Amino acid sequence: MRSYRRRTSRRWWLSAGLLITGIAWCAGFIVFALNLPSDVSEPDRKTDAIVVLTGGSLRLETGLQLLEDERAKKLFVSGVHRGIDVKELMRASQQNPSRADCCLVLGYEADDTVGNAHETAEWMAKEGYTTLRLVTAVYHMPRSLVEFQAAMPTVTLIPHPVFPDHVKSNDWYRYPGTALLLASEYTKTLLAYLRNAAQSVIML
Repeated sequence: MRSYRRRTSRRWWLSAGLLITGIAWCAGFIVFALNLPSDVSEPDRKTDAIVVLTGGSLRLETGLQLLEDERAKKLFVSGVHRGIDVKELMRASQQNPSRADCCLVLGYEADDTVGNAHETAEWMAKEGYTTLRLVTAVYHMPRSLVEFQAAMPTVTLIPHPVFPDHVKSNDWYRYPGTALLLASEYTKTLLAYLRNAAQSVIML
């Protein structure tokens, strides 16, 4: 009888824990989705450098336009496939190769957002830069900021989200594809925050 009560009590606490976790995740996701930026907050501010994270539309085009508008000294593109040089990258993105002769630098070491952050941090330290404009998709920006702030805590980061047409971030609840994408990004962002927080505690 006591064994049965213990099992019942464990099941009850497990169910309650799962329910509370689910409610907390849903509440956090709604806050995450509603707080995604709808525009660029500081479009005219100059920084030492711009970084573009590869993997989505509008990112490279936006970074090149910012460089052309003299918003920074150099543009660093993180996560480029090995074997692709500046001219090939510019042709693939239908840009004029001559625009990037002096100021475009490619990074080949990153395979994910964590890699983007560490690769960019190493390059920023080598250049002696202290301010950075971060260009990536609006849904990817929160996780990118978590990783970049952890990798370079002394660098001032200026988020510059881009808004792909296929991602309906303002009306995400009407579009299942966008809702699933945001749910995935929210979960990854939460895990990134928890991992970096745990690493900070371990290093104390």
